[in-house]
Amino acid sequence: MQRILMRKGIGYLVLIVMLIIIVAPFYWMVITSLKPFMSIISPTPSLYPNHLTWMWYVSAFIQFGFGTYIMNSVIVSVTSTIIVMFLAALASYAIARLPIRGKAPIMVILLMISTFPQVGVVSPLYIMLQHLGWLNSYQALIIPYTAFNLPFSIWVMRTYFAGIPKELDEAARVDGAGVLTTVFRIILPLATPGLFTGAIFTFVACWTEFFFSLVFNSVNAYRTIPVGIALFGGQFTIPYGTMFAGSTVAVLPIVIIVLIFQKWVVAGLTAGAVKG
Repeated sequence: MQRILMRKGIGYLVLIVMLIIIVAPFYWMVITSLKPFMSIISPTPSLYPNHLTWMWYVSAFIQFGFGTYIMNSVIVSVTSTIIVMFLAALASYAIARLPIRGKAPIMVILLMISTFPQVGVVSPLYIMLQHLGWLNSYQALIIPYTAFNLPFSIWVMRTYFAGIPKELDEAARVDGAGVLTTVFRIILPLATPGLFTGAIFTFVACWTEFFFSLVFNSVNAYRTIPVGIALFGGQFTIPYGTMFAGSTVAVLPIVIIVLIFQKWVVAGLTAGAVKG
């Protein structure tokens, strides 16, 4: 009995330590965004603000135009996610359900694409976008984001499609349903966890992406949140409070989405780990 209690105590202690390590940076970011200037630059920073101030949030939106960065990130991330999930649904259904040759090489190629470093393709992509006249535009980010996030979504959704009985496809064909009707009305609703997992990971990847956004969009009208926050600083000053306020606003949508859809995310990742 004592050993069981000791193991449970050690387990809880480890979980508490891990929770503190994970939560501490976010807590520090939030309280710093609410501290006055002198508290931020104090050589002995406090774990909680003496009094709250919202001036850094006002500065982010009024002085630095943070609202424009949010709008750009929403447009790019949502559009990319919709395109990725539409294409991933069709591709993963074809790989999992249709008699296609070379499925294994296709999945290997997709895995290679998903792990390919961005810096290796940024130069040819920049030249291509320049010739097309798409620099400083939404499509300059939507197209690369779609290409880089599509393989992971195909992997996740293919796992779910493979686990759905094929008798449903046969029954749909008997009833006269085409391939698209079968995918979007019968199979896709049964693969909701995989759909949400791919969509959330795609959205988060697009929402937090920095490198492509910095290189392809050099004007404020099309910059996204990560680049906008990085460029808050001036030549001689670094507005730490404003940067922490912008970071807090940027993280908030991701936290809300994950908390709402965490059940589907866990289900999707678990299925990907145990199903073939």
